Amino acid sequence: MSAPMDRLYRFAWKNVRRLPGPVGYGVFHLGADLVWLAHRLRPRPTGAGQLRRNLARLLPAATSDRQLNAAVRAGMRSYMRYFYEVFALPAMTPEQIRARVRADIDPSLVEALGRGSVVVALAHMGNWDLAGAWACRHLAPVLTVAERLEPVDLFEQFVEFREGLGMRVIGQSHGERVFDSLVETAGAGRYVIALLADRDLSASGVMVDVEGHPARVAAGPAALADRLGLPLFIGVISYETLTGSRRRAAGSRWGLVLTLSAVPEPADTALKGRERIVAWTRAWVERITPHLRSHAVDWHMLQAVFDEDLDQARLARSHRGQQEQRADAGAQAGGSGAPARVSASERVEGRLEAVESGPGEALCE
Repeated sequence: MSAPMDRLYRFAWKNVRRLPGPVGYGVFHLGADLVWLAHRLRPRPTGAGQLRRNLARLLPAATSDRQLNAAVRAGMRSYMRYFYEVFALPAMTPEQIRARVRADIDPSLVEALGRGSVVVALAHMGNWDLAGAWACRHLAPVLTVAERLEPVDLFEQFVEFREGLGMRVIGQSHGERVFDSLVETAGAGRYVIALLADRDLSASGVMVDVEGHPARVAAGPAALADRLGLPLFIGVISYETLTGSRRRAAGSRWGLVLTLSAVPEPADTALKGRERIVAWTRAWVERITPHLRSHAVDWHMLQAVFDEDLDQARLARSHRGQQEQRADAGAQAGGSGAPARVSASERVEGRLEAVESGPGEALCE
C-alpha cells in the first residue's frame, strides 16, 4: 500500500464513523463524482476506465455512450458508498445492521447450516462487510480469507475489525496457499465460508463465459465444496433505497439486498478432479451472471477480468513461472529427486481469491 493511501486509511478509520450519515454519504459520493469527472476529462485505462470496459460487456449491446457514462458514474458512487460504510460500520448498532440488510435466502441454505458449513462464491458487489456482519448474527459465523497487506498493523486492524463483527479470518500472503488451512478450520466448525471469487488470473483460474466474453475466475469455492462435501451457493449483494420505518431503523437511505442461491453439483458423475471443479465453477458463474447484469453498477470490478483486457504474453509468462514454482516445490517435497505425490484437491484448488483487507486500491490505479 502506498504511503498516501496508508495515511488516508488511518485518518478515515479513526474519523469517518463520527460523521452524520447524510454528510458521510455526501462526501464519498462527491469523491466518486470527482473521480468520474477526472476520467471523463482525461481518460485512463485503469480505475474508472477499466470499470467502463467491464460494464460495457455486461450492459445490453444497445446501451448508448451516454447511458454507459451514467452507469460508470453510478458504479463509482456505489464503490465509494462501500468505502464510507466500511469505515462507519464500527459505529453501527446491531439494530441498524439488521434493518439495512434484506435477505433473499434459498431455504436449502438454512437447512444445510443445520447440518454443518456451506460455501458461498461471492462477486465484488455491494458491501460484503455489512452483509457478513448480518450473516454472523442471523445465519452462522463467516469464515473467510484476507490478503495480508502492508503495513502489518493496518492489516491487523482490519482483521480485528472483521473478527469483531463475528467473522473468522485466515490471513494469506501474496502467493501463499491457504487451502489446507481453510479445509482444517472449516471442518472443525459450522460456518458460512464466503470467498470472493470473480477474478483469478493465476494459472489455476478457470476460464468462463460472462455475457459472451471469456473471463477468469477462482476455482477455490467449488474445490473447497468438493473437498469437504459441502453445498455451494452464490452470494449477490446489491444496494436498494430505503423508505419509511425501515429507513428510520437503519439510520440510512441505503440498504442491501443479500441473495443466496444454491448451485447444484455437476450432473455428470463421470467428471472427476479438475474437470468436475471446472464444471461446478462454470455453473456458479452461469447462476451469478444475470445478477451481475441486473445490478451492474454494484459490481465493484475496477480491475481487468475479461480476457480481451489482459496482456496475454505477460499472463503466459506468469503462468509458466507459477507452474515452475509448483514443480520445484513438488520435487523438494518428494525428496532425492523423486516426484512428490499431489492430491486431486491440491491440483484443482486454485488460488483462493483473498477478501481485501480493506477497501481496494483499484480506485487509485
